[in-house]
Amino acid sequence: MEIVNVEARTWEAMMARFEAFAQRVATLCEVQDKSLQKWLDNQEVCQILNISKRTLQTYRDNGTLAYTQINHKIYYKPQEVKQFINKLKK
Repeated sequence: MEIVNVEARTWEAMMARFEAFAQRVATLCEVQDKSLQKWLDNQEVCQILNISKRTLQTYRDNGTLAYTQINHKIYYKPQEVKQFINKLKK
């Protein structure tokens, strides 16, 4: 095991920077969580449009409905779904 001595002033500066970094990360996580809550998943979109999962997949495949995939889960912006509904009404 290696022992490293650090001056108190240097240690305090390092800790202040680390705390600022941790605060920025926490803020970014809050922003992402809030914005993600506004997105819809496959089941919600199927219920809104009254369609099957396979029909929804077809809309994704042919580019009719925009989506975002995070890991293996697919999300849709509510605005995009509203635009799609308006296109269907025309």
